[in-house]
Amino acid sequence: MIEKVFITSQNTAKFVCPNCQKSRVADVSKYSNLDKKVQIKVKCPCGNKFAVLLERRKHYRKETNISGSFIHYIDGKVSGRGLMTVCDLSLTGMQLKVKVDYEYLFSVGDVLEVRFLLDTPPRKAMHKKVIVKNVNLPYVGAEFPITEREDKTLGFYLLK
Repeated sequence: MIEKVFITSQNTAKFVCPNCQKSRVADVSKYSNLDKKVQIKVKCPCGNKFAVLLERRKHYRKETNISGSFIHYIDGKVSGRGLMTVCDLSLTGMQLKVKVDYEYLFSVGDVLEVRFLLDTPPRKAMHKKVIVKNVNLPYVGAEFPITEREDKTLGFYLLK
């Protein structure tokens, strides 16, 4: 598995050699604004070469496989309903895999009301509004509005 390395606010990243455990910090500003996954190869002074995935996200994302449902709103009116799977979660958003006809249209800025049960005890029910940020059907990237981000239940879930 390729290790993820987070880009700091100063556009640097800390690389740790899996062979000798030595670390170094490097400027990665040329990768910080790309809109795709960036995998780079690093060569350690010990001679070991390894690949890392640069992560531009500010918050940790937990991979999940949680079933749920959504209501789709356009201009404040219900446009549709459907089933979904939560693929990953963070404090600021989520990625959904929606189970709908591909003729169904989602647009950036649409609002979804999502419902699902967390998959760890005590299996708390989550009911949140999210704003669609990107669409690559069947996947939809969504962000929690600022008022939905301070959620202790979600925070504890992400720590587990």
